[in-house]
Amino acid sequence: MPELPEVETVRRGLAPAMAGRRILAVEARRPDLRFPFPERFAERLTGARVAALDRRGKYLIAGLDTGEALVMHLGMSGRFTVETGVNALRPGDFVRAPGVDARHDHVVFALEGGARVTFNDPRRFGFMDLVAIAGLDSCAHFRGMGPEPLSEAFDAAALSAALAGKRAPIKAALLDQKVVAGLGNIYVCEALFRTRISPRRLARSTAGARAARLAPAIKAVLTEAIAAGGASLKDFASAEGGLGYFQLDFAVYGRDGETCPRLGCGGRIARFVQSGRSSFACGRCQR
Repeated sequence: MPELPEVETVRRGLAPAMAGRRILAVEARRPDLRFPFPERFAERLTGARVAALDRRGKYLIAGLDTGEALVMHLGMSGRFTVETGVNALRPGDFVRAPGVDARHDHVVFALEGGARVTFNDPRRFGFMDLVAIAGLDSCAHFRGMGPEPLSEAFDAAALSAALAGKRAPIKAALLDQKVVAGLGNIYVCEALFRTRISPRRLARSTAGARAARLAPAIKAVLTEAIAAGGASLKDFASAEGGLGYFQLDFAVYGRDGETCPRLGCGGRIARFVQSGRSSFACGRCQR
């Protein structure tokens, strides 16, 4: 599933075509994705102007001048493509995945200025919803969601407080969107490696000094991944069709059996399963 850097990359790719533009027409080619579309979905969007295109965790939020917000989630395989009168920018070949099949183009937006934005989702785990802007923070999608990891609200003190008393492993705690928004399997593994923390360590024992190392490491790995355009694993590509390349800088993720890249360590990266998800770590330098 795309994580925060991939979703932010998509947001930045969509913003020039959508932000400030009026939606001239919407074509929903099926009644649902993961969930049914809201009542009168196309009608409520048609004619609305996108005031801004934002991101919250792994969600895209298009604030509309109608007082509603279009909330979008990519799910496992969702991706957007932007076509203009000059360029037809489509996703290219993905890492370990097939190309785009137009049969899975489920929603098409025609925008002021001539752009056409298409949402393609073969697995249909993505979704779109319309929510009143005034109630956005308290809606089901965002109620109880933790702070944005790149915001000032997320720091060592906030992370330490959120982890205190938690009996779950630190990796599971960081994947909990109530602790911090937007983190997923890849970047949690990478941040834990940078701070020499084992994914198996109990979250409550990470509060304090370890959290003081972990919070800035999370910010750093996310910032670097966004600069690299995310990681093109499985089905992800940016809205412009470009592949992210942060996977070239993975220290541990997907590198099971390889020698630990930390200078002087000499250990090997191991893969193990936690709560049904693959974890990658060095058993020698991560404790």
